[in-house]
Amino acid sequence: MSSPTKPEPTCLIMSLPDEVVVDIIARVSTRFHPSISAVCRRFRSLVASPELYKARRSLSGCNEHCLYVILQSFGENSETRVYNLRRKPDGGHRLVLVSSLPAMPHEASFVVDGSRIHVFGGFSLYDRRERNALSIDCRYHTVQPLPTMPKRMIGTPLAHVMDGKIYVFGYTNYYNKVTAVFNTLTQTWEPEMTKPRIELRHVLNGPDGYVNSIVYDGTKETKWETEWMLKFNKWKSVCVIDDVFYSYDCLYNKLKAYDTKLRCWSEVKGVKTLLPTNKSLVWWPRVVNYGGNLLFLYQKRICRIEEHWCAEIALERRQDGEIWGKVEWSDVVIVGDFCLIESLVATF
Repeated sequence: MSSPTKPEPTCLIMSLPDEVVVDIIARVSTRFHPSISAVCRRFRSLVASPELYKARRSLSGCNEHCLYVILQSFGENSETRVYNLRRKPDGGHRLVLVSSLPAMPHEASFVVDGSRIHVFGGFSLYDRRERNALSIDCRYHTVQPLPTMPKRMIGTPLAHVMDGKIYVFGYTNYYNKVTAVFNTLTQTWEPEMTKPRIELRHVLNGPDGYVNSIVYDGTKETKWETEWMLKFNKWKSVCVIDDVFYSYDCLYNKLKAYDTKLRCWSEVKGVKTLLPTNKSLVWWPRVVNYGGNLLFLYQKRICRIEEHWCAEIALERRQDGEIWGKVEWSDVVIVGDFCLIESLVATF
């Protein structure tokens, strides 16, 4: 007589109602949401649901910061794609392609506003006359078109968020400078501004021809001319954390800090071992504010292999005014022939 077939064990979590599962997932870091989505169709639907976002917002201390990197591949089929930083099972970090998002326009401008990344300008390989305006929802990894830009801008425009509005600076030709203003509340473009309240200022024309641009708020009492020290430093990128500008100095291979109150530059101490000994190995360096910490991204070529590194640095201002950094982690996040176009941190 054959023994009765044992019933297969059931997964208890699958028997829970959706609202309970959503509450559980809401307490898990968003870095693990892609893995949760891969479990089954039900979990994938819950991770992408508005209910999960509402549950996360209702939980205190659940705001998270997620790094998104825009990489352009080289070759005949060059594409500009969106990647985000995720934690590996072994504790390391890697950049993963967000496959649900399409290829981005070439030479577009990217700006982050909360949980959304806005894309302005650029062109596709098939039509250079486009007036692109897109919005990426980082909560669900979806993209929606925005109203068409009032005018087509050549080259890469500069976009800056201020008080719920996105100011887009660019040129309709090599001589005509224009400013377009997008209202994020009404989701509409405002009439063309001839004298915008903020201005685009070019800080540096470096030895390699790179131009770093910063937006100046003309409504503030502090005059731009008082920050004259900013004009004499070789910047590759810049971010602001607690009223301090941070930048990688490619000439001296150092992380530098500019205190806007003391009006002086200083070296970030304690991170010397993080930087490559040969400064010529550092390509496409970027620094970005990662929830109060500093993310340092750069590309390094070793034996014709392109390694893209990322390091998280905790910052501390000591009593003597010196700024020290502690490297929380440093990993090769992706390997391949890419150009780093932009790095942005979305907040959930």
